[in-house]
Parts: sequence; structure tokens; C-alpha cells
Amino acid sequence: MTTQDYLPLNHGMIPPPGETGAEFWFVVRDQAILISLNSPIPLVPPLCDIATLQPHLQHPRYIGALRGIPCRAAPLSDTVALPEGFGFRDLRTLLGSIDEELFLMAGRAIQIVNWAASHRFCGRCGAPTVEQSDERAMRCPACGHLYYPRLSPAIIVAIVRSGRLLLALNARTKTGMRSVLAGYLEPGESFESCVKREVLEEVRLQVENIRYFGSQPWPFPDALMVAFTADYSAGEIEVDGAEIIEAGWYAPDNLPENLPGRGSVSRKLIEWFVEKFGGDSVSQS
Repeated sequence: MTTQDYLPLNHGMIPPPGETGAEFWFVVRDQAILISLNSPIPLVPPLCDIATLQPHLQHPRYIGALRGIPCRAAPLSDTVALPEGFGFRDLRTLLGSIDEELFLMAGRAIQIVNWAASHRFCGRCGAPTVEQSDERAMRCPACGHLYYPRLSPAIIVAIVRSGRLLLALNARTKTGMRSVLAGYLEPGESFESCVKREVLEEVRLQVENIRYFGSQPWPFPDALMVAFTADYSAGEIEVDGAEIIEAGWYAPDNLPENLPGRGSVSRKLIEWFVEKFGGDSVSQS
């Protein structure tokens, strides 16, 4: 995969030259994307397949090109009936069942549509905003303030102690899934400082040798997950009881059955641990 496969061209504002009628349309309702239900894998439809919806697709926006095909995003009211064979699916449920480029573009569509809907008025003076044509921004013509799509940086970290990985149960998780620790950055905080603070706050452990692993846009609703690995330094597990209700150390051949879904950066961290420290490969569930 190359960045040209899915990243927006011309800042995602201007369709590439020589555009044809072939386009992907990312039709959005809240955190869901319209897909074809008549295919064994989820497919985003071209406009010709959903032509009856076109009068209801207000403010369609060009958001970039996917494998050279222009992509547009538009919201659709929940009062509009869908053509037969199409339905909305929450983007989180599609993770792992669609390729990474399509997932990234679908996440971009959801974030841009919801950002535009929530910035129709200026948060400073209340005047209606105007969408810019040369950059992804909403401008207030009254006070001149600019509003860009929000990104919320967060850390996620795999902590290793003597060949064992720290996995925790989040209080908000209803499925019993165990995962690595994560948390949002505070103002004025570096990623490394955030790793240390979140780990200390959630499980009362100290870490060292913090190393960058990778990143993943996480449009739920607007996070950018920046992943790290780290070594245990000191302390004994003491969960905070608010965000984390259970945590423990797991060997690579004795991981919990319920792990993050394939395609997520949390799963990639766990797979890294298994590959590095031995044991059987991670279950494909």
C-alpha cells in the first residue's frame, strides 16, 4: 500500500483532472456508512447505484481519491428510505472486513460530514459560518475565526514485563474484551509524558524505554491513535476502578480469547508482542 492509494489529493478539496463519472459515494448517518448488502464483502456504492437518493444528498463534498477513483461524502437524513439492497453499517463493525484504504476513507468521510454539521455557526459570536473553497475549514464572516476538522490525539501502549504483556478490561467494555492501555493527551503534554501518566493513573505502574510503534486514524469520533511499546519499570498493578476494572500480565501462549478486532492498532500491538516473545499466533477472531 502506498500513500497515494488513499490519501486525499489537492488537500482533498479539488477532484483530479480527467475525472470520469465513476465515483465512490460515502453516504453518512452519524457513525455509519451506506453499503451494498448484496455483496459478500461490504462495498461503497457509486452514485448510479443509489440514484434515487441523489436529491436528498445535500452538500456533497469531494474528499479525495481512492485508487484513482474520486470519492465524495454526503449526509443522509434518517427519514429517507433506502433503495433495496442497501443499508447503513456502523464503521466500527466494518473494521477488519474491509481493506485498510477503504476504512481510512470511510472514516475521513464520517469525520468531515459530522464536522461540517457541528460547525454551521461560529462558537465565538454565533454568526453562520462559510465553508472555504481552498482548504478544509469553516470561516466566520463576522469575526474571521476559522474552524478546522478536530483531531484528538491519543496514545496506546503495549507494556512488557519479563516476556508478559499487560492487558486490561475497560469499564465501558460490554464484551469482556481485554486490550492494551490507551488514553488522550492533555494540553501541553508530550506523547511520552502521556504514556507515563496514563499508565500510572490507570494501573499504578511505571514504565521506561518508550518506543514509537505506529499510528492509526480512529474516527470514533475523531481520534488519532499513536502507538508505543514500553518496558515495565516499577510498581504493582492497582486498577483505578473508574476506567480500568481489571488488569493482568499474559504470556504470549496464554492470551485471553476476547481480543481487539483485526485491523485495529491495538491488535497489531498484541500481534507484535506474540511475534517478538514467542508462542502461538494470535487467534483470528
